[in-house]
Amino acid sequence: MNKPDLGGVVVATALPYREDASAPAGLAVDHDRYAEHCDWLITNGCRGVGPNGSLGEYSSLTDDERRQVVKTAVAAASGHGIVIAGVHAPGSHLARHWAELAGEDGADAVLCLPPTMYRATPSQVVDHFAEVASVGLPVMIYNNPIDTKVDLTPELVAEIATIDNVVAIKEFSGDVRRPFEISELCDIDVIAGADDLLFELLVDGAVGWFAGFPNAFPSESVELYNLVRASRIDEARELYRHLVPVFRWDSRTEFVQAIKLGMDMVGRYGGPCRPPRGPLTAEHEAQIRSEMEHAIKVLSERTPTDLKPN
Repeated sequence: MNKPDLGGVVVATALPYREDASAPAGLAVDHDRYAEHCDWLITNGCRGVGPNGSLGEYSSLTDDERRQVVKTAVAAASGHGIVIAGVHAPGSHLARHWAELAGEDGADAVLCLPPTMYRATPSQVVDHFAEVASVGLPVMIYNNPIDTKVDLTPELVAEIATIDNVVAIKEFSGDVRRPFEISELCDIDVIAGADDLLFELLVDGAVGWFAGFPNAFPSESVELYNLVRASRIDEARELYRHLVPVFRWDSRTEFVQAIKLGMDMVGRYGGPCRPPRGPLTAEHEAQIRSEMEHAIKVLSERTPTDLKPN
């Protein structure tokens, strides 16, 4: 059986809220806006959407909200995009539960961190992913040692890759050497997981981008991805150098607030976040606005290439 393809530009979707005094923190999930946003991203060339990631504030949602977000994404993407649902959880029993629900609700695949809130041993990490993969959906494992304190080293990835249904890894370690090392040890697709390492990881062999700032710049981000994949490196580098200052926020603590502000600035709806995320500091907001203004200006003045999707 062919390995499922989870490559291309899949957007870790930001989640819009509307004011509602009866909802947690006075903010209810705005499903109408979220469905429209998912459709807009795919219509603008993105391969699909990733609900319930860190950017989607999954840990601030109730269980009912978290499930409904996947249902909304699936309905919006139906027929023209894929859905890779986040199933991150403290333990394998909970991650498996979210994977089962994702399958029932029509997701095409799942994205999964190692156990959250616990520094698991390598054998525990393998067991965790084996439990999630047993549900039967394609699994993209997620290496984010900054937040989880667990590093999926190339050697550990090779062991995890022997599990049926584990087909890809979202790489967020910051180490651009990883794609080569992983490919030397096992057959698993490497997906760029940090916007500000996109160029480097694609050049080194990554076949996808699980992305943040395409929430604000979908068509331009897809163009950038396709330029690198087509080995049009000079053109890609020129576009990337204007975007990478704002892309760096994808790797910072305030990435959700930064991306939502970026969305607001291009005429989308980003809006507020739920706790524990609060408003940006004045200094951070000023910096993001300045970097976004530069990116918007450059993008408005250039002529897109006629490159077809790869």
